[in-house]
Amino acid sequence: MNKKLIIMMFVMLALLSVSAFAQDATHTTTTAASGNSNPVRWGALAAAFVLGLAAAAGAIGQSRAIVAACEGIARNPGAAGAIRLSMIIGLALIESLVIYALILALFIYAM
Repeated sequence: MNKKLIIMMFVMLALLSVSAFAQDATHTTTTAASGNSNPVRWGALAAAFVLGLAAAAGAIGQSRAIVAACEGIARNPGAAGAIRLSMIIGLALIESLVIYALILALFIYAM
């Protein structure tokens, strides 16, 4: 077999085996006695994931929009006003998508 494939298999095995030791037995009996059988707050985890993904995608989109606007202004300084206006509108729309993701994350967190 290929050496890279064998190394990748061992790395994946090592990463997957860590989750077997993630929770001790005393914690599970304590939560079962209190009536809460699921100590992990999946809503909070999902909300954090959604918000992080939206913020990263929004930041990448905004940076690409600003780069394109700067290049357009550098090539045609006479159209700077129109390019700047359309860039600001585009940035506002991108930011509104991140705000929608924040609202969605709050709904997920509340569940």
